[in-house]
Parts: sequence; C-alpha cells; structure tokens
Amino acid sequence: MAKTNTMRKALTQKASRFSIRASATQKRVIAEAARIKDTTISDFVLEQSLTAAQHVIADQVHFKLPKKQWKEFCNALDAPPKTITALRRLLTKRGLFDATR
Repeated sequence: MAKTNTMRKALTQKASRFSIRASATQKRVIAEAARIKDTTISDFVLEQSLTAAQHVIADQVHFKLPKKQWKEFCNALDAPPKTITALRRLLTKRGLFDATR
C-alpha cells in the first residue's frame, strides 16, 4: 500500500518520542514484518498504528445500515422538523453571555 502524503509527513517529523512495551515474541514478530517491508521497527509500528488509528476515526464518521434501516434513516432526515415549543423558547431567549444592548 502506497504511503499517503500525510503519512510520509508524519513519519518524517519526529519531534517527540513514543514508547511501548512488548513481549519478546511480539517484538520478534514486529521486527520480522518490518524486515519484510524493508523498514525500521519504529517506522513500521508508526505507519501501521497510524493506519489503524485512521480507520478507527473513519468508523466514527462512516456507517452502514441494512436497506430497510437506511430507508428509515433517510425518511427521518427528509421529514419536516418537529416544532418543540420549549426548545424554540430556549434558543430564542437572551442568554447569560449575550451582549446587553
């Protein structure tokens, strides 16, 4: 997988230290994977953890629904907004931090 510009930049700007503990077996496995990828252990771990982190963050933004639930979701988005009198009153009332005139 080709490195993105963001990943390249993140890998080249090494301003702070990040350390982890690993068992001897875990370190051997990671070292072997880094060797296969022809990179250092540090660069391998950083690149792989950055990719995993990006996937976790993306999962918070993108989601999938079965067809029926997707249709219900879209219908809810397309429905006209409900009028909630108490909410309208709250949002139109002068707030504590509003400038006085």
